[in-house]
Amino acid sequence: MRDVLDDIASWYASGRTFGLATVVGTFRSAPRPPGAAMAVSADGEAAGSVSGGCVEGAVYELAQEVAATRKPVVQRYGVSDDDAFAVGLTCGGILDVLVEPVDAASFPEFEAVVDAIRAHRPVALATVIAGPGRLGARRVIWPDDASGSLAPGEPHAARLDAAVDDDARGMLAQGLTGRRHYGPQGERRLDDLTVFVHSFAPPPRLLVFGAIDFAAAVARVGKFLGYHVTVCDARPVFATTKRFPDADEVVVSWPHKFLNETDVDERTAICVLTHDPKFDVPLLEIALRTSAGYVGAMGSRRTHQDRLARLREAGLTDAELSRLRSPIGLDLGARTPEETAVSIAAELVQLRWGGSGRPLSDTDGRIHGEA
Repeated sequence: MRDVLDDIASWYASGRTFGLATVVGTFRSAPRPPGAAMAVSADGEAAGSVSGGCVEGAVYELAQEVAATRKPVVQRYGVSDDDAFAVGLTCGGILDVLVEPVDAASFPEFEAVVDAIRAHRPVALATVIAGPGRLGARRVIWPDDASGSLAPGEPHAARLDAAVDDDARGMLAQGLTGRRHYGPQGERRLDDLTVFVHSFAPPPRLLVFGAIDFAAAVARVGKFLGYHVTVCDARPVFATTKRFPDADEVVVSWPHKFLNETDVDERTAICVLTHDPKFDVPLLEIALRTSAGYVGAMGSRRTHQDRLARLREAGLTDAELSRLRSPIGLDLGARTPEETAVSIAAELVQLRWGGSGRPLSDTDGRIHGEA
């Protein structure tokens, strides 16, 4: 929904009902992941995509119908047949799409959700997509609050809502979006009811250390991938917003001191581009002991061996050193800052989705990875 946020916020403010289509399930080589969204305004304007073009025409018509009838539906789109005009996915995948009407009456928490997303505050939407409950019933869940109900008016609503709140907060902490199954009263051992939990976690952090030309390229591609990018360097003449216009923040500080005082979690990526022992050894000594999901360092193989020796002298164990990705990036033969940034981005994507890093033409099986 982030992709269409500005459009749908404007449509919501107009007071007219619009249709919102969200991918709530994928199978095989589906072109877009769960959470991908497309919206259609009361005037017929479209924003976003659920399939990269394969079934957008059909979803567009369905969204207009849902906005008019105010009745949500879940529609499955599968493989197209030999008819060139048939609606389907040529990639062989399957999409389940929830299409729901949105206006002030059906979604009173909408503005609060938009404000949270824009302010990078975590919020999750839990919606009934199958089962004995009311299709489209929605609950908005924050880390310390919740609104709405998945079984409005039912005596067991409190138990169901409490179970979903617990699961949604766990998913939100990990940045996960997907389906969860419950019994009528929130029993996790049953699957009568299917709930789609759409997590809007703050963007993951990319910490880039070293205010060099390579850092500018890494900041640019990191922003493109959806990271909140910070560039840090101890030298004020180099660490300026003018040199790093794509970074969300530029910090003048000794790298290891800044890292020791900033928030790091499993979604954080740390790129050490200084390749200077007085900066990168104390920095990596801290970085490799954090929970960061990625720690990479630039430098030649000789620099890498010297760096490992220094880090061992500093007391790091082999297990801690095994987390270091150095030389940083995938082997693309990169030379320029921009090419190097692509190789680092490729390694980040590979780590997230578990790809092999080989050409797809040399592999078999599914193309899209699973986190």
